[in-house]
Amino acid sequence: MSEKWCEIWPNCIQVAHQRGLSDHVPLLLHVVDDNWGPRPLRMLKCWADFPGCDDFVRSTWGSFSVDGWRGFVVRKKLRMIKLSLKEWHHQHSQNLTSKIETVKNCISFLDEKGEESVLLDEELEELHDLSLNLHSLARVQNSMNWQKSRMNWLPTGDANSKKIHGVMSSRRRQNSINMISIGR
Repeated sequence: MSEKWCEIWPNCIQVAHQRGLSDHVPLLLHVVDDNWGPRPLRMLKCWADFPGCDDFVRSTWGSFSVDGWRGFVVRKKLRMIKLSLKEWHHQHSQNLTSKIETVKNCISFLDEKGEESVLLDEELEELHDLSLNLHSLARVQNSMNWQKSRMNWLPTGDANSKKIHGVMSSRRRQNSINMISIGR
């Protein structure tokens, strides 16, 4: 930071955090006057795989009535849709594992019945629909689990990464060389 920079950005605060394994000190630059607004709306990609998600978002967004200038209206509607989506997600993803088990049990029942006698056309159609439903639910569950694992990984980092191991082993080598130099 220079004096000229401080004159241009007088309301900035620079905070040095504690260093970790690295010899670098992370710096946080905070501009007091700038308010970047509310946190962004987070969405799980698998929501699009749920039937009726698009219709839910469109109808819910249209049902909100907010007065004010456009930026204010969008901000308020985003806050309201965020709460609605949280509730919708809870309803549709709750007991996803048990829903999958229920579908598997129905398929198993129809398979056993098909081994004993010929299935009717309605039962064959039901078996087909159950198979499609099972694939859809499994895809949603896998997508949700994958995205949640990425969301957990991002803040904590990957402690077993190749880069970390490379840095640590090079430090050990450097420390060994330094210790040998000191010992002589």
